[in-house]
Amino acid sequence: MNEVMNPMVIEARNVVKSFRQGPQAVQVLQGVSLEVTTGERLAVVGSSGSGKSTLLHLLGGLDQPDSGEIFLCGQQPAKLSQKALSALRNQTLGFVYQFHHLLDEFTAQENVAMPLLIRRMPSGDAMRVAAEMLARVGLGHRLDHIPGELSGGERQRAAIARALVTSPACLLADEPTGNLDRQSAQAAFDLMLELNRDLQVSVILVTHDMDLARRMDRVLKLDGGVLHEC
Repeated sequence: MNEVMNPMVIEARNVVKSFRQGPQAVQVLQGVSLEVTTGERLAVVGSSGSGKSTLLHLLGGLDQPDSGEIFLCGQQPAKLSQKALSALRNQTLGFVYQFHHLLDEFTAQENVAMPLLIRRMPSGDAMRVAAEMLARVGLGHRLDHIPGELSGGERQRAAIARALVTSPACLLADEPTGNLDRQSAQAAFDLMLELNRDLQVSVILVTHDMDLARRMDRVLKLDGGVLHEC
């Protein structure tokens, strides 16, 4: 795992974000603050359209707040060049979404190796590490299968493997089980928690599923643009 001298992995301070709808500005986040430490598991819940995904995108440096500060492993994404920001995300974050976003023309092994190849790891080493991570998520026998040959649960497990193959400091998960049947969802979530324990990777989970949220260390509810402890 990446060495993080400060136990604070992600911090948001008084973050405000709005979007324009025609002539009006709609404020989605109103002074949101949170802290996530190494290995911590945090769930963010809230109604549809409450801004959960917006918050996750801001924490991951995929968007910038109107005001307030975000720190990722001690660095401020808003103050970095696009190249430096991309490198920081690659080094410190893993992303898992409701839909797997695997590349259809590549095998499971090639998909999982992509973040390592982006780091310019030699191809042979990247493929070896990808195979090891796929074996860890129970897909060691599916290395050469393309996404269309995998079940929904297997595709999501491959997406989790891809997110964690770089040993990130934090996993950002946006409704990661929302497109799966209950059994597959439970298996994928159990896998995330197992890897959280084994790798000490922090997890920020956005979900509407309170049963899953309650299995995290903390649950915050986003309501009216403000975060509340549940």
